[in-house]
Amino acid sequence: MTRFNPYLNFDGKTEEAFNFYKSVFGGESATVIRFKDMPIEDVSLPKGEADKIMHIGLPIGRDQVLMGTELLESLGQKLVMGNNLHISIQPDSKEEAGRLFAALAQGGKIGMPMAGQPWGDDYGDLQDGFGVHWMANYHQEE
Repeated sequence: MTRFNPYLNFDGKTEEAFNFYKSVFGGESATVIRFKDMPIEDVSLPKGEADKIMHIGLPIGRDQVLMGTELLESLGQKLVMGNNLHISIQPDSKEEAGRLFAALAQGGKIGMPMAGQPWGDDYGDLQDGFGVHWMANYHQEE
């Protein structure tokens, strides 16, 4: 079964926001990856951006995770209302991830094609024909 989770984008306030959400919902962040922990090939980040959060996940409830990232202008990203929230889907198979991604992309605009990523998952993101931002991520369980 495919899981759906909200994915929030911030402009300089990811860590502050998630500290707030932890105070509201409780729990601890299960995943915190900073840009320096996952260097991007052929990209040098300006001083101070390497410590920004590339990905954070805060488990909420039994099977839900509130996730987020920092948008960096040095990477050509800019926060505007509309791209501050994505729906992240995590299908149970690589094939289902590809199928859902292709179906959602019809009439839309692909931001990052579905492909293997440095962190080991298959990932892609897009904006569908209705302006909704989606992220598909398949993680092979070991």
